[in-house]
Amino acid sequence: MKTAQALRPRRVPVRTCVGCRVSEGKRGLVRVVRTPDGRVAVDLSGKANGRGAYVHEERTCWENALRGGKIGRALRTTPALEDIEALRAFAAALPTEEGD
Repeated sequence: MKTAQALRPRRVPVRTCVGCRVSEGKRGLVRVVRTPDGRVAVDLSGKANGRGAYVHEERTCWENALRGGKIGRALRTTPALEDIEALRAFAAALPTEEGD
């Protein structure tokens, strides 16, 4: 009986990108977190304390997420201007398309 349980594949956590609304494995997305003190920041470890939202590691998804306040809505907060600028700076370093 133990061998049957050992062969069962592990469940992969699935998250939805705020920018394009496509679901994917958690490892393929970047987490943005609202910290307990109300700041919004990129969480590369994926383990920071606070409410999180996920975005693909592509500039187009980040632009869509930042446009229209989608990240703020997902995090249930209004990000400060300096937080938005930090997110835009992070997005500027990302590729525009997959494989770019």
